[in-house]
Amino acid sequence: MCVEDVMELMRGNVLFLFTVGNTLTAEIPGITVAGANMDLIKFTPPADVELLYYGKCRVIPFPPATPDGKPTPALITYTSLRLTGVPFLVVDSGLIVKPDVPLIDVKAPVGKNIEKEKAMEYEKAKHCFELAKTLGEKVSKLVDVIVIGESIPAGTTTAGAVLKALGIESKVSSSMPENPVELKKKVIEKAVSRLNGCESVLEIVSSVGDPVILVASAIACGSEKPVVFAGGTQMAAVAHVAVKMGFKNGYIVTTKYVAEDDSSDIHTISPLPVISVDPMLGKSKKKGLRAYEEGFVKEGVGAGGATLLAYSRGISSERFLIEIEKDYERIVERCGDV
Repeated sequence: MCVEDVMELMRGNVLFLFTVGNTLTAEIPGITVAGANMDLIKFTPPADVELLYYGKCRVIPFPPATPDGKPTPALITYTSLRLTGVPFLVVDSGLIVKPDVPLIDVKAPVGKNIEKEKAMEYEKAKHCFELAKTLGEKVSKLVDVIVIGESIPAGTTTAGAVLKALGIESKVSSSMPENPVELKKKVIEKAVSRLNGCESVLEIVSSVGDPVILVASAIACGSEKPVVFAGGTQMAAVAHVAVKMGFKNGYIVTTKYVAEDDSSDIHTISPLPVISVDPMLGKSKKKGLRAYEEGFVKEGVGAGGATLLAYSRGISSERFLIEIEKDYERIVERCGDV
């Protein structure tokens, strides 16, 4: 299916679901920059979805950013949702801190540090999967397509562990230009070494994955309609899990910043067609936005899918960039000099 076909699909009745959660794998020093510092990492997912609802954050007084002020990709998604009016819901997929927004509860546990122990207890993961699958089934009856976005710091590492455990050698992306490949490899190897090779797909996710992979794949498995996985290499892991559980009708939509990342290989590892889209941030007059073109952040909170959604609704790339810059000025610059 070509990009025009997916854009046609996204012109229909769309629901955006955001699966947001935490893995304590993010506490490993150097594994992620999804937060201004280690103490703030747990606030990144709830702050991301608050931004989507309100255009500002409540759990912290400023939008999530890298340590030097590069903004969350939720800003891109916020602009798209604001312009298109597409409805969205947030699924609590193992949050440490709850956002001040309406939440769908599927009993997801917080993910543990996979370098040290199992990510989730199997029975809790199984129950969560069943609830999220039911959610996917029910909401899919209301729409033509479900778009799933995510926010979970250190999610590329847990995704890499799931892929390796499934027998898929991969390179996963990073929110940093210098992908900490060796650190991720070390964590992944240690996590996967605890497996005996006889685990089911669900047992693998509960052992070395994270709750966002669990919930997002379950929603897709339950859906009776096509699913667009809006994200990068994390969504490749989600897609593999879903496909191995019987899912068939879906696509991955990501930003060009992931698709062209030499340190990852989403086109090779994805079991589904991959479409990349350019938010044109390299042409921005804002330094914080141009940083995406330079390899920072790259993707998250459904940014690639949200960009394609905007384009599919007739919003030109030029106008979309102007609107992102307006939101950047209001949401980011007014919170401080970045």
